[in-house]
Amino acid sequence: MASEESWKEKYLQALSEAERHEHQWQTQRELLERMLVRTSLASEGQRPELDSLLGRLRSDIRRQTIDVETWRQLQEQIDRQIALLDDPQPPATSHVPVSEQHKSVVAGDSTDISDTDNRLIIARRVGQLLGQLLGQVTLGPEAEAKARELQNTLLSSNDWSVLRQGLNQVAELVIEAVTRSQREFEAFLKRLDDRLETLRQHFSQQSVTQISRQDDTETLDREIRDELSRVSDDITKSQDLDGLKVSVSQRLEFIGNALGRFRLREKQRETLQSQQLEAMQHKIAAMEAHSEQMKTQVRKERERAMTDLLTQLPNREAWQERLSFEYNRWQRYHHALTVAVIDIDLFKRINDSYGHKAGDRVLQLVARELSSRLRTTDFIARYGGEEFVLLMPETSVEDAVVVIDQLREYVAGLPFHFGGKPVTITFSAGLSELVDGDTEDTVFDRADRALYQAKEAGRNCAVAN
Repeated sequence: MASEESWKEKYLQALSEAERHEHQWQTQRELLERMLVRTSLASEGQRPELDSLLGRLRSDIRRQTIDVETWRQLQEQIDRQIALLDDPQPPATSHVPVSEQHKSVVAGDSTDISDTDNRLIIARRVGQLLGQLLGQVTLGPEAEAKARELQNTLLSSNDWSVLRQGLNQVAELVIEAVTRSQREFEAFLKRLDDRLETLRQHFSQQSVTQISRQDDTETLDREIRDELSRVSDDITKSQDLDGLKVSVSQRLEFIGNALGRFRLREKQRETLQSQQLEAMQHKIAAMEAHSEQMKTQVRKERERAMTDLLTQLPNREAWQERLSFEYNRWQRYHHALTVAVIDIDLFKRINDSYGHKAGDRVLQLVARELSSRLRTTDFIARYGGEEFVLLMPETSVEDAVVVIDQLREYVAGLPFHFGGKPVTITFSAGLSELVDGDTEDTVFDRADRALYQAKEAGRNCAVAN
């Protein structure tokens, strides 16, 4: 019975492990969906037809009606619209305010320059989002190398024909990442199914053995009762003592033989059970050894999954967990809760001018200074690239702006030196406070838009939205 309880416990643990893997796969999928939504929003305003296609894409994501074949067709339509962006004809006037039309006529070629700048901004942002994707999703070596090369192209090239081809490849890369994650999850379920089949066979064998024992016991009981009944009849009817002795002796001999047959079959069952038990013990030992390895690996993966290796801050997955926790708490108590998105200004210029090691050093120092000057109740994480996210419980957005401005001024005054020269590092921030009707996504999106407003306002400032 104890063995059966142990197997039930292992069965439940296996199911729990399956749920954990499914949650991990779902988290990766949500990350990819967020990337697509943000990229599509950043790409709007180029052509009405393209805006309509991007709207369909976001609608599919919201309704969770993602079909790979349908999306491939949608991608082809989007590709054609992106190709039309090279058309020098101005966009339809029905989608441009009169004042903007007038500016375009006066400025002449400035419209084309503005379009080019917008395209470069979109490509750069997609490159940043692609870097965040690579930090969270595991790809095959060939696909990851291709993704790294694609990211470098999007972040550095000014050739629109090259960038357009790169943007086309992003959708293929996202599909590849989703497909790989799904394959890995399916492989895990297959291994789990094999283990559960081993447990099923064990319980089936035990059930067969138990039924066999029960049948033999009932047969023995019936035979003994029948023989005792016949002895009783013989005693009642017999007038011959010698004949009665012979009859009783025969009945007792039959009962003895029946007991012997039962003991023989019981011994055979015990031998079979012993062999099965020994085989199961070997399987248990192997599975427990593998389970310990898996637990160790899961612990390492958990630590790795929740911590950004460069800055040692919590990473995006840890952020999502904490955001969900604080959001649920806010729903219960409705205490003030502010979300901030922080982005280091002109970070690419640091990498280009002084190298990626200098950029890594900036990220480490900024992360250290920000985290050391926040309250223990605040939560800061590296969201990806040069972007950080901050949760400030029990803090209104007005008070949060004051804190962010103090941090911003402090970071700007830090003595950064590269190549023997002092370099000023600044950051921009977007903030938003949770309000009635908010979800985790809506408050984050408002803060993200506020960050863009801070960038457009000249950087090195904080904007609340």
